[in-house]
Amino acid sequence: MILDSLTVDVAAFEARTGWALKPQGACKAEMCVPMPAEDAGATTISARALSERLGMPLVEDSKHHLWALGPETLGRALASADAPDFTLPDHRTGGDFTLSSLRGQKVFLLAWASW
Repeated sequence: MILDSLTVDVAAFEARTGWALKPQGACKAEMCVPMPAEDAGATTISARALSERLGMPLVEDSKHHLWALGPETLGRALASADAPDFTLPDHRTGGDFTLSSLRGQKVFLLAWASW
């Protein structure tokens, strides 16, 4: 979810993620995760609380005052929005391409395979 505030509308969160906030906590299918009691019945909830309780990465674009609350990761949440560096052959130039050459820029990375 892309957010312009760290306060999340519960109805939008439920519609976009499949999680439902119930008295017993945040539930998806048969799994429920306890949430703070003050969140029961609320119309908004803290993105930080969702991130911490549900293992959803929360990354910030401070320049544009936006946050991204990612899908649950089962404990493997992103520590940052920075991709690890790697080098691949650049068949156009015959040299190598290193991701760090684009550091500081927004990058859309698409991976594709024919199989």
